[in-house]
This record gives sequence, C-alpha cells and structure tokens, in this order.
Amino acid sequence: MSTINNLLKIMDELLAPDGCPWDREQTHESLRPYMIEECQEAVEAIDGGNMCALKDELGDVLLQVVFHAKIAEKAGNFTFDDVVNAICHKLTSRHSHIFGDDKAETAEEVAELWARNKKLENRKT
Repeated sequence: MSTINNLLKIMDELLAPDGCPWDREQTHESLRPYMIEECQEAVEAIDGGNMCALKDELGDVLLQVVFHAKIAEKAGNFTFDDVVNAICHKLTSRHSHIFGDDKAETAEEVAELWARNKKLENRKT
C-alpha cells in the first residue's frame, strides 16, 4: 500500500462509526484554526531553516488536507482524488511552457505565463 493510501485508510478508520468520537464531530469550520496553525508552524520551520520540523509540519498540513477532503467526501461534495486531480490540472495548465506550446526562458516569463493562464482559467469558470 502506498504511503498516501495508508494515510487515507487511517483517516477512514478514524471517521468510521466506531472510530474516534472527536474526529467524527469535526467540520470544515471546526478544523479551520488547525489548518491555520499547521500552516503557520510550517512557515516558522522554513523561517528557522529547521528541515526536521518542516517535515513534521508538512505532514500536519497534509493531514488537514486529507481531513477536509474526507469530510467533503462524506457530505458528497468531493473526494481526495478530486483535490489531487484539480491541482494536477492547475499545474499542467499553468505551466504551458512545459506541458504546452508556450515558451519561457526565465522565471519572470514563467510568472507572466502563470498569471495569463490563471486569468484564462478564471474566465472559463
């Protein structure tokens, strides 16, 4: 089993009817402070150059993503796979110099393409 599948399985067990009462009661709103806290702690690890802490904090941020996706799945809104597919689509469509026909030689040109492609996506939604 892949490591991400292991995490998803653990989360399913925590949210199961006989799982963790605290986890089962959580909502997007109740988890909001934890998402903010974990992101802030990851930034602090980056600012401090502490790679061991960053590894742990990124895991905590990932847990928040999985937790929110599982709550959304139970409500019939979207799944973790939908989240992954959305970011994959965003990365490939905005990096049109890698996955398309556009050209970009510098970081500045990449940033301009990213902004242009983002505007194009926003017009479609």
